[in-house]
Amino acid sequence: MKPYPLIPALLLSACAAAPSRQASAPRIPVPLPVAGLEGVMGQNAAALVRQFGTPDADVREGTARKLQFASAICVLDAYLYPAGNGEPKVTWLDARERDGSQIDRASCVAALTRRTGGK
Repeated sequence: MKPYPLIPALLLSACAAAPSRQASAPRIPVPLPVAGLEGVMGQNAAALVRQFGTPDADVREGTARKLQFASAICVLDAYLYPAGNGEPKVTWLDARERDGSQIDRASCVAALTRRTGGK
C-alpha cells in the first residue's frame, strides 16, 4: 500500500475554523478634531485680532478672507467665509512650522496665543 501524503493535511484542514462573515458597518465620516480650536473656529476677524494681534497677512478674494498669523514656531492661516449675508467667520485653519513642515493646528494656536510682543 502506498502512503498518501495528502491525508494528514486534509485532516488538519478540517480542524481549521471556517472564516466567519462579518457584516461591515457603514462608514461614518469623521470630522477633523477641533479640540483646542474652540476659541478660533467660528470667530470673526476682530476676534482673531484681539486673540493674536495684527495679522502678518490679510488677503481678500470676493467675500472670502484669509488672515495669516506667524510666530517663531508656526504659521496659522485662518480662512473666513460668510454664512449667507452674515459677517465672514473662520471655517477652516491651516497650520505649518516656519520651515513648512506639518504641525498640529491646536498646538500652533496655543503657540500664537502665548507669543509676546507681536511676532
